Amino acid sequence: MTGEKKGKVYLVGAGPGDPGLLTIKAKACIENADVVVYDYLANRVFLDYAGKKAELIYVGKKGGSHTMSQQDINRLIVEKANKGLSVARLKGGDPFIFGRGGEEAQELIKAGVSFEVIPGITSAIAVPAYAGIPLTHRDHTSTVAFITGHEDPTKERSDIAWDKLATGVGTLVFLMGVGNLPKISKRLMEYGRSPETPIAIIHRGTVSAQKTLVGCLGDIAQRIEKEPVKAPSIIVVGDVVNLRKDLNWFEKRPLLGKKIVVTRARAQASGFLAQLSELGAECIEFPTIEIIPPSTWEDMDQGIQSLDSYQWLLFTSVNGVEFFFKRLEALGKDVRDLKGILIGAIGPKTAQAIRDKGIRPDLVPDEYRAEAVVEAFKKNDQKGVRVLLPRAAEAREVLPKELEKMGAVVDVVEAYRTVKPDGEKDRLVEMLEKREIHMVTFTSSSTVSNFIEMFDAQGGQLQGWMGEVAVACIGPITAKTAEEKGLSVSLVPSEYTIEALTEEIVKYYTPR
Repeated sequence: MTGEKKGKVYLVGAGPGDPGLLTIKAKACIENADVVVYDYLANRVFLDYAGKKAELIYVGKKGGSHTMSQQDINRLIVEKANKGLSVARLKGGDPFIFGRGGEEAQELIKAGVSFEVIPGITSAIAVPAYAGIPLTHRDHTSTVAFITGHEDPTKERSDIAWDKLATGVGTLVFLMGVGNLPKISKRLMEYGRSPETPIAIIHRGTVSAQKTLVGCLGDIAQRIEKEPVKAPSIIVVGDVVNLRKDLNWFEKRPLLGKKIVVTRARAQASGFLAQLSELGAECIEFPTIEIIPPSTWEDMDQGIQSLDSYQWLLFTSVNGVEFFFKRLEALGKDVRDLKGILIGAIGPKTAQAIRDKGIRPDLVPDEYRAEAVVEAFKKNDQKGVRVLLPRAAEAREVLPKELEKMGAVVDVVEAYRTVKPDGEKDRLVEMLEKREIHMVTFTSSSTVSNFIEMFDAQGGQLQGWMGEVAVACIGPITAKTAEEKGLSVSLVPSEYTIEALTEEIVKYYTPR
C-alpha cells in the first residue's frame, strides 16, 4: 500500500533584487514548487520561474501594510504542506537574516512538517557592495555588525546594546531602519560614535532604481529632510563608506534608472534584455509578437522537395533560417541538398544563423533591408532565375515584386507566422499612467502594429502616455510604421542591428 505523498516547505531566499543574484538552487525550487508563498519582492521576475500550474500566494507587506499576519502565514504553509504539496516560501534577501525564517521553521517543526532552508544573498552585504562600499577592509575595519532598524514594537525595551555597539564595531549595517534614521544616528553619537563618522543610505540596492545618499552622523538627519529617502533602504555606518568615492561601480552605468520596454518576441529578447540590463536599465519585457509555425507546411515542403530547380535561396530573418532548416531535417534532408544553390541573407544576424548551419552565404548586402538585396540583384541578368524565399506570412512585398520585375521567378513560402500574444498589459498600463516608462523599443513593424492594437481598449490614452516616452526603432521601415501609427520616433541606428540599437540608446541618454 502506497502512503500519501508528504509535503515539504522550502524556506527560500530570493536575494536583494538583481535577478542574477538568485541562487541556482532557489531557482530550481521555485520551478518545481506546487505553491509559491511570497513576500514583497524587490524583483517580481522570480515568479516567472514558477510552473504554469503553480499557485502563487502573496503574503507580504510594503510600507507597513500587511497582507497577512505571521500567524496566518504559518498556518498557510503548514496547511499546504499537509496536503502533500511542495511549498516554496519565498522571501527577499535571506530567510534567516531578519526574514523571520527561524520562526517559521519552528512552527513547521511543531506541526511535524518537513522543511529545508535555501539561503539567499542578503541585502546586508549585496547592497553595500553595489554601492561601492566594502563592509570590511584591512586598512579600516575587521568587524561588521548587522542590526535591525525596526525592532519588534511589542517589546518593552530594546535588545540592542547601543553602548557597546556604537564604538565596539567598525562597520554597522542597519536593515529596515530608514524611518528611524534620526533616532539611530542620535543613539550612536550619544554612546560615543563621532559625529564625523561617514554614513550611507542606499535605496533599492542592486536594481536599476538604486540611489545612494552619503553624509555623516552629525548631519544625516538634516540631509534626509532635504533629500527624502524611502524604504526599502540599507544604512551603512563606518569609515568604509569613504571608499565609495573610488569603488562606486554600479551607479556609473549609463542607463541606470531608465525603465525600457522591450517588445521583441520572448524567444528572441534575451540578448537584448541582457545588454540593456548590463548597462543599468530596468527592462520591462512586453512581447507584442509571438513566433509560431506556419498554418500549413505544404508550400514549404513543396519548395524543399524541389530544391534542385532553384538558383537562389534568400533569407530575410533568423526565424526564416531556423524554421527552414528544421523542416529540411524533418523531410529527411540536410545541407548537402543545397549544393549548387546560391544563398543570400539580409543582415549580419541572419548571415550568422546561416554560417551556424555550416554554410557561407553568397550575398550579404551592406544595408540590412530588402531594397539592398534588390540593388545587388540588379548587377546581373535575372531573367528566368528561380528564387526560393522562406519568410513570415506577413511581410513586405518589396523583395519579391522587384525581383519579378527583373524577370526572376520568385516562390514565396510561409516559413513561420508572427501573431499577437495574449500579453498581460495591466502592469505596463499602470507604469505608463504613472509616467514611469522612459523608452519603448521596437525591432520590427509587427511589434509596432501589435503594440498599438494591444492598447485599443484604452482609446486615445496611449497617444497621451507615449507623448512623454522615447521611441527607439531598429531601422527606417520600423520607424516609418511607428510614425504612421502616430508615434514620435526618437532614434534609429545607422546599422539595423540590436547591438547598434543598444549603442544608440546609450548615446541618447549620455549627456552631451
